[in-house]
Amino acid sequence: MSVAAMPASASMTKAVSSTRWVQLLLGLIAMMSISSPQYVWTLFTKSFQDSLHSNLPAIQITFSIVIVLQTWLSPLQGYLVDKFGARLLIAIGCLLSGLGWVTSAYATSLAGLYLTYGLFCGIGTGIVYVGIIGLMVRWFPDRRGFATGMVAAGYGFGAIATTFPIDTMLKSDGYQHTLVVFGIILGLVGAAAALFLRMPGPQDVLPPVPAMASSADVAPRTMLRSRIFWLLFLMMTMMSTGGLMIISQFAAFSRDFGVASVMVFGLAALPLALTADRITNGLTRPFFGWVSDRIGRENTMAIAFLMEAAAVTIMLLLRDNALVFVTLSAVVFFGWGEIFSLFPSTLTDTFGTKHATTNYGFLYMAQGVGSVLGGPLAAVLHDQTGSWLPVFGIVIAMDVLTGLIALAVLKPMRAAYAAGVP
Repeated sequence: MSVAAMPASASMTKAVSSTRWVQLLLGLIAMMSISSPQYVWTLFTKSFQDSLHSNLPAIQITFSIVIVLQTWLSPLQGYLVDKFGARLLIAIGCLLSGLGWVTSAYATSLAGLYLTYGLFCGIGTGIVYVGIIGLMVRWFPDRRGFATGMVAAGYGFGAIATTFPIDTMLKSDGYQHTLVVFGIILGLVGAAAALFLRMPGPQDVLPPVPAMASSADVAPRTMLRSRIFWLLFLMMTMMSTGGLMIISQFAAFSRDFGVASVMVFGLAALPLALTADRITNGLTRPFFGWVSDRIGRENTMAIAFLMEAAAVTIMLLLRDNALVFVTLSAVVFFGWGEIFSLFPSTLTDTFGTKHATTNYGFLYMAQGVGSVLGGPLAAVLHDQTGSWLPVFGIVIAMDVLTGLIALAVLKPMRAAYAAGVP
């Protein structure tokens, strides 16, 4: 290489490095723009009940539709992003999510609510979520855990910025005006960010993939015949189910333990714990993603999952202590939320980047399975036994089992796969 060429090469590398961080920021903005339909939903339930003259269970079906469509359609959504490009599909997803809010403001029946908020927000958020994850694993081959963790955290943190303004407008202007205004704002902000997203091209000289990451690109059909994929699917399903068993029944068991209204640092334990949990559930995603980039995916999984098991166990043993309850509930969620950075990065390390969005769409269905199993299973177990102990016992067992599987089964299996051993 000539001396004259070296500065140009260095300048090009620097430009690509800057570009991918801009892409990460744009992806973060798009993720934040679609988080409110899930995380702020609870603020609108009473208004919809009164307006549609319906009971809460019927209204809550809307939320279930959002989650099911977001997760179970993700393979199709991922395929569309891979085929037609991230920019167009993610922009459409953001607009659909905002449209769900705007149109639901005029719903006059439960069916109308399901076909607006449920349908549009479910499809829209799913497209954006798998699309952004698929984009980040391509731009950051050397930091997949951190990059996917950052945008996944944005999905959780986005609602923190909107919760109080939405609550204020609800009280002053009513739910219809609030849905229209914020639906337009969030839809346009997300779409505007998406219009500047792009896949890395031949001109982008990215850092090399780590030694354990595959340089081959495996198509979804081939991936679905791989034992590694189904092991990852089983692991993510167990972690999703266990975490959602706690999330869905958190208020109920905190009241049964007698700590919900106990004052901790001048605040009631239940809302304080929920606030702390939301923060740690977001922070864990880039943190453990960053750790996994350095010490390996499986090692990080074992640390995080076993840490959650230990925190749940201690929280259960000391369940009548409100301060311990608040503190350890935050640790529990710090050991759970990282599944949204560890699993997509592990999947892409194993099966390559060409079909990364579609491939992750299939794995993300495990979250949908967990959402169906977690809440109902926890409620049934409690009703049948009259105790929360079986629920926590299953959570602890699945945490420990998944952590051990990561080290004893997944790690050697992936090593053999990388070495070309069938």
